[in-house]
Amino acid sequence: MSLIKKSLPVNISAVLATTSRFFVRRCSYAVLQCSKIKVLGLKLTKCLQTLIPHIFLSLFVIMLFLPLYLALVAATHEGSALMHTPLPLWPGTEFFKNMKTVLTSGLAVTGGEPILNMLWNSLIMALLIAGGKIVLALCSAFALVYFDFPFKKYCFALIFSTMMLPVEVRIVPTFQVIASFGWLNSYSGLTLPLMASATATFLFRQFFKTVPSELVDAAKLDGAGPLRFFWDILLPLSRTQMAALFVILFVYGWNQYLWPLVITTEPDMATIVMGIRYVVGVADQVPQWHYIMTMAIIALVPPCMVVMLMQYWFEKGLK
Repeated sequence: MSLIKKSLPVNISAVLATTSRFFVRRCSYAVLQCSKIKVLGLKLTKCLQTLIPHIFLSLFVIMLFLPLYLALVAATHEGSALMHTPLPLWPGTEFFKNMKTVLTSGLAVTGGEPILNMLWNSLIMALLIAGGKIVLALCSAFALVYFDFPFKKYCFALIFSTMMLPVEVRIVPTFQVIASFGWLNSYSGLTLPLMASATATFLFRQFFKTVPSELVDAAKLDGAGPLRFFWDILLPLSRTQMAALFVILFVYGWNQYLWPLVITTEPDMATIVMGIRYVVGVADQVPQWHYIMTMAIIALVPPCMVVMLMQYWFEKGLK
């Protein structure tokens, strides 16, 4: 009995120790599993946070490039192949033939005017509109910020209020003015009415107001006049904004349709957008979709080249 009494506490303590170690191990294992699940959940959350935007971006890219791909496919086939179902989904062999026809020979619905001449008209109009808007906006913003004259705020409010007037409201009186000057069917009539830009003036005005006044004082101490301050200080500081605006305004000028349609009556002054509309809007025959898509692909090239060449300055100007 004494032996049993002596060994019983030892056995109980051993059992308790073993049990405690067992529970500690199980708890540690449970904590470890929970931590693994938590880490896995965090990894899964991060994966989903990365995956979901990529899925939406991929869908957006598909939605953007699918019409372009179908237009390119249509431009590589003959017109008869596009009149049957199902439509071809793979490129054909007629692209260069279609391109040669629209670039050099011209089409009957465009008055036989080659598309190359329309591209030239669109390029001149887009360059003059973009350059003219930037020059006028720079000068206007410079006067509004650095010169004091009566009713300066009212002048800016008047310029800014023109943004609320749609083109359709101004197109008839503008046409009457251009016609009175004899500028119909001319580059002056195409570009001069579109050179004024309240948006560009507002953007340059806001940028000029952020220029430190110390630069103005330093220029005055160096004996610089207003023109020298404008040319040597403000213009170099505005290069990125000018580049960003040039891209936007070039695309704006390139895509003009309503004003060139009103101001031009001769086929040799038509733009590429007008040419595409002429081919689409035939009333007595089936539209020549292979030529239409070829013209659309050609019309995309200059704006895309401008955007790609100016991409660095465009992104820098938007920051």
